[in-house]
Amino acid sequence: MKLNISHVTQYDYEEAATDSVNEIRLTPSTNERQSCYQQAIFIEPNASLFSYEDYFGNRVHSFSVNPSHKRLTIRTQMTVVTRHAPSPEEQAALLNGKLAREAWAWLESEEAANRFAEFLLPTAYTNITPEVEQYANTVEQKEDEAISVLGWLISLSSKIRTEFIYDPEATTVTTKASDMIERKRGVCQDFAHLMIACSRVRHIPARYVSGYHFVGDLTGGSADFEQASHAWVEAYVPQLGWCSFDPTNEAPVGERYVKLGHGRDYKDIVPVKGVYRGNGEQRLKVTVDVRKIED
Repeated sequence: MKLNISHVTQYDYEEAATDSVNEIRLTPSTNERQSCYQQAIFIEPNASLFSYEDYFGNRVHSFSVNPSHKRLTIRTQMTVVTRHAPSPEEQAALLNGKLAREAWAWLESEEAANRFAEFLLPTAYTNITPEVEQYANTVEQKEDEAISVLGWLISLSSKIRTEFIYDPEATTVTTKASDMIERKRGVCQDFAHLMIACSRVRHIPARYVSGYHFVGDLTGGSADFEQASHAWVEAYVPQLGWCSFDPTNEAPVGERYVKLGHGRDYKDIVPVKGVYRGNGEQRLKVTVDVRKIED
């Protein structure tokens, strides 16, 4: 699927700002499932961009706007081609009958702990509280044999999706996984953090993914901000590698998903962040539009 994505972030300052220093993570990854063929980034007021890769391999652009300004606008336009991703059934077939107990045992080994340390340790958003641990332990188990790691992750994702209500008004950008358990509602960021925390309870490496989810053609028009900007989870399954799970939507993570990057939690992959010198209030407006391009 070929997608055109427009992402506009605009800050309006009550009083003039100066020495604004920013970094953005708005460049789609290029991997086995997607390719970014074109991207343009426009900064107003005009500023030079410096590009580098962060610790997790995400493409970062940084810039500074030193002169006085009352508005800062960041526009990105990109074209991404996505490909079909394996379905859960296809992934299970790739395991080829590998013993589930062996996979679980490997995840608890020193080799796994050393290799994936950053994706196993708790963070501010994914702290493993007694409530999180209890919730993780309620995920479906088979009585006669150990459930596979893949099967457990699928069950966890489904459990979160069915037991929690999607409610944009219930949480904030600072809400933790343990907070959402109490509120029983949240948004994709919260659902992803809870799945990551529960996975880490079972020694499964898990990471937060930021990106876009195209649903415009399913809703009769182009996707708005809430529909397009999205967060989901990648968890490591022995013999399969990193696999994607969306605890917010039932459909598998496939060609409708565009990955920007990943990290331990939301804090590692904030799309736009920065500091500036100035007083007064600021207003933020974000507009995202994802459209399918017909070949």
